[in-house]
Amino acid sequence: MNLPIQPPYPPMEARTVEHIPAGDEWQYEPKWDGFRCLVFRDGGDVYIQSKAEKPLGRYFPEVEAAVLALRATRFVLDGEIVIPIGGVLSFEELLHRIHPAASRVQKLSREHPAMVLVFDMLADDGKNLAELPLRERRARLESFAEKNLSREGDVRLSPATTDIATANEWLTSVRGGLDGVIAKRLDLPYQSGERTGMQKIKRLRTADCVVGGFRYGANSKQVGSMLLGLYDDEGLLHHVGFTSGIKAADRAALTNKLEKHIREPGFTGRAPGGPSRWSTERSEQWIPLAPDLVVEVQYDHFSEGRFRHGTRFLRWRPDKDSQQCTFEQVTRGGRPSLRLLSE
Repeated sequence: MNLPIQPPYPPMEARTVEHIPAGDEWQYEPKWDGFRCLVFRDGGDVYIQSKAEKPLGRYFPEVEAAVLALRATRFVLDGEIVIPIGGVLSFEELLHRIHPAASRVQKLSREHPAMVLVFDMLADDGKNLAELPLRERRARLESFAEKNLSREGDVRLSPATTDIATANEWLTSVRGGLDGVIAKRLDLPYQSGERTGMQKIKRLRTADCVVGGFRYGANSKQVGSMLLGLYDDEGLLHHVGFTSGIKAADRAALTNKLEKHIREPGFTGRAPGGPSRWSTERSEQWIPLAPDLVVEVQYDHFSEGRFRHGTRFLRWRPDKDSQQCTFEQVTRGGRPSLRLLSE
């Protein structure tokens, strides 16, 4: 490729903060739940790079085709690959794409096509824009979008605002269902691989879960993690993840508390230890509990029937009936919507 910016090129990254920064120097964007990517096009050549600087194109052939269909022929865009299903973004479908079989990828791309939401422009028609402040890059991107993109296309412009009230609405609105908000300094150039001029503010997601079991720590008789469960519509308790990070000073008392509730079967639906991407050598070594204990946890993402990462224990909920701990908490309004693109 004969572009002023060549792959592999480290994308600008964000530092996590608790609150949306205020001031005239900030631009705010929705934080989409997808795969970050850089899109390089030079004539008939397209290269899609992941955040980890790896090629993504073979997993998303329909995205390559959409980029080739644009009128412009020489550019570098920064954006997010997402898969909309019924107007709602599905991270699970993105995960299914990372598959070694080309035939499987082709089948999935036809069933649920992916698209790209673009929010920055690093090169346009042979000119390096990364050295320009975001204020000027955004103007160039919006001009590019007017000529090349559409609201119904497979490559779309992601919204941006300088109004902090709008950013707060994106962060807190159930209607939006977004992952959070990204804040970027308008006066800074694109800082490849750096986190200084970009911040991310995540939505605080919490859920009340049944403690359906626990695991002892490695080579220990004290608790190492609590296993979490949620009820489905048939009243079955499914294992959905774990919470650990228990303070050493609290382990003895917590172990004593949990051991008083030991009773089979623990989980009556999907139980720990089944084959999955999360399985380990200790997956089957767990102790079942009666569904008496309820905890409130904080989590980042919920997909494919479980918390994608470990959760953070917030507090016990003795006031909460275990039957109220249902999947509705983590599915209602919890997935990013594309409605913002049409507003």
